[in-house]
Amino acid sequence: MRRSEFDRAVTDEFGAQSAALLADLVLTGVGGRTAAEALTAGVPPREVWLALCAETDVPAQRRYGVGRLEPRR
Repeated sequence: MRRSEFDRAVTDEFGAQSAALLADLVLTGVGGRTAAEALTAGVPPREVWLALCAETDVPAQRRYGVGRLEPRR
């Protein structure tokens, strides 16, 4: 997942809450950092996206981004 795909998936899934989630929600899946901190630290966008999905209970069928049913290869 590229950073641009990450940004689009976050916006599509969370809408107006996106900025707040990225800046404020601590994600256990990326070492107890926020998504913004994890990305800045070099954590791959896909790993951050999946941690964000897990923390916010995004259904499995939407974890590859809104409108995508399976991982991109």
